[in-house]
Amino acid sequence: MTPDDVTASNDLLADYAHLTDAVERRRIEGDEFFVCEGPQALDRLIASDHHIRSVLLIDTKADRVLGDLTNPLPGTTPIIRVSRDDMRTIVGFDLHRGVIAAADRRPAPTPDDARAIIAGASRIAVLNGLNDPENLGAIARSAHALGIDVIICDPTCIDHYTRRTVRVSMGEILHLPVIRTTGPEHLAELLAGWETWALTPDPTAHDIWTLPVPDRLAVLLGAEGPGLDRAVIDAATRAVRIPITTGVDSLNVGNAAAVAFAIVNRPR
Repeated sequence: MTPDDVTASNDLLADYAHLTDAVERRRIEGDEFFVCEGPQALDRLIASDHHIRSVLLIDTKADRVLGDLTNPLPGTTPIIRVSRDDMRTIVGFDLHRGVIAAADRRPAPTPDDARAIIAGASRIAVLNGLNDPENLGAIARSAHALGIDVIICDPTCIDHYTRRTVRVSMGEILHLPVIRTTGPEHLAELLAGWETWALTPDPTAHDIWTLPVPDRLAVLLGAEGPGLDRAVIDAATRAVRIPITTGVDSLNVGNAAAVAFAIVNRPR
């Protein structure tokens, strides 16, 4: 098998080409589908409501991977078994986990859908400028584990269906509604009436442990390094901080998100 075989001769295999090239992947996937890497993420994909286009496995690992699934694959799912060498040629790297799947994306929520999703929520994570797929994946995994109902991404956030995001989230991002805003005005409209806490390492911010947690709360998180935009912090109900040891600058945003989600969902 050669790269030309992948892109020209087999429509199913073409879904998996150039996995390490972010620009090419965006062109190939568009807003139509995504890929899900690893046995655990595949299990969570099967449990979600995403339609699976195909599953690609290294032949020597296929029986074990399929046998260990908690959720059986739908009987109509195309299953493709290839050698390790062919897998490397198809995806562009050595896929140690031995399995990858392609699935259709959910349609983006309509404005009415978004309002209905927000109306049924009590805890929201709002992401500002999150451009690292692994941080977004880590936040999504913690969010679903720790009682966050919805993730809202602003226009500067990375695509939440990026392969590394889905992998690092262990597939949990596929079980959360994700709303993408068009800008600050759209976010303000969605969160009208909500209390919003902007997470920052600023020592003058409120200690998150000392605050009574409201019934409807949105936690705002910024990118690793720059943090939240100043305008986002200023527009929030309050700036909050996680108290940490003196001399330590801050927590990684994924770790900070997990701590904050646990605090705001602690038993009251």
